[in-house]
Amino acid sequence: MPAFSRLGAYDTAILDRAQARRPRALFEYWAHEASLLPVELEPLLRWRMERARAGRGIYSGLAAFGRERRTVIDHVLREVEWNGPLTAADLDGHRGASGWWEWSEPKRALEWLFWGGLVTTQSRGPNFERLYDLPERVLPSQITVRPTPTAAEAQRALMAIAARAHGVATAHDLRDYFRLAPGDAHPRIEELVEEGVLEPVTVKGWRQQAYLHRDARRPRKVEARALLAPFDPLIWARSRAERLFDFHYRIEIYTPAEKRVYGYYVFPFLLGERIVARVDLKADRQASALRVQSAFAEKHAPPETATELFRALTSMAAWLGLESVELCERGDLAPALRAVAAGCSA
Repeated sequence: MPAFSRLGAYDTAILDRAQARRPRALFEYWAHEASLLPVELEPLLRWRMERARAGRGIYSGLAAFGRERRTVIDHVLREVEWNGPLTAADLDGHRGASGWWEWSEPKRALEWLFWGGLVTTQSRGPNFERLYDLPERVLPSQITVRPTPTAAEAQRALMAIAARAHGVATAHDLRDYFRLAPGDAHPRIEELVEEGVLEPVTVKGWRQQAYLHRDARRPRKVEARALLAPFDPLIWARSRAERLFDFHYRIEIYTPAEKRVYGYYVFPFLLGERIVARVDLKADRQASALRVQSAFAEKHAPPETATELFRALTSMAAWLGLESVELCERGDLAPALRAVAAGCSA
C-alpha cells in the first residue's frame, strides 16, 4: 500500500523479484519495524544485530529465551545450515500457534537468530511465512564482505538517511525512523550539525528544535492524491502527523468495535498538501468489492474532496482486482461520496 500511494497501480510482484533476483536488491530486517531495506544498509545494521545477540534492544521475552534456551537455538541454526531455506513449520517440534505470541520454541529460536543477524529471510512462502537461510547464502557477496562500521559510524549514516527522507524534522522524528535510542541518536545529530549535513532551524508552530537536511527540496506546491495505509511512513509518527497536518490519528484495530470512532482499518486521504478525509476500507474478495465502511471529512476539506476521493477509491479497487466500490452510509462524507458515485454511473 505505501508503494501504491506513491506509484499508483504497480505490479506487486516487483517486490518479490527485488528479493529473489541475483544479486538481490532488498533484504528484511528491523528498521522502524520489520522492513524491506536496500541491501546496502545491511552493514549499517550489524551493530543492532550484535546487540540483539547480547540480549539488548530486543523483546524481553525473546532475550530471556536467548539466554535460557541456547541449546535449542544452536540446534535450529544447524538445521538452517544443513537444510535451509526452511520455515518454522519445517522444524521438528513446531506445532503452529493460535496467536502471534504463542510461538513454538523453533519459531522463537528463528526469531532470535533473525534479530541477531545469524539468519535472514530468503523469501516468503504462499501463506506469507518466512523462509530462513544463512545471510551468506542470501545477501550479495559484495555486501557480506564489506567492513563493519563502528556503531557510531553506522548510526550517523542512518540518521543522515532519516534526515534526507524527512527533509525537516525534530530529533524524535529522526531517531524514530530507525528506532534509535536517545543515547545513540542525539550525539549523532550533533555530529551531523558540525559536519553541515543538518542545519538547526525553527518551524513556525513547532515547540521542538527542528533540523533541515542540506539537500532538502523545497517545492512551491505539492500536488498529491493518495490513500494512506495506517502504517504509511507519512503518518507513522503520530506526533509528526499532527504537527504537519493538524491531523489526529489513532489506529482502532485493537479498540472494541462499539468504541471505535472511525472504523477498524482507516485510510487517511491526502489531497494536495492536506489530509482532508479518512475512510474505513475492506477488500471483500468474495463479493469482488472494495467496501467503504465509513467516510469522514476533515474540518478543512475542500469542496472537491468527495470527487477526488472516489477517483482514488476506484483506482485502488482496480489495482486490487476488485470489480466495484461499495459505499456504506456511515460518516458525514458518505452522502457526498454516494452522490459522486451515482453521477459516474448515470
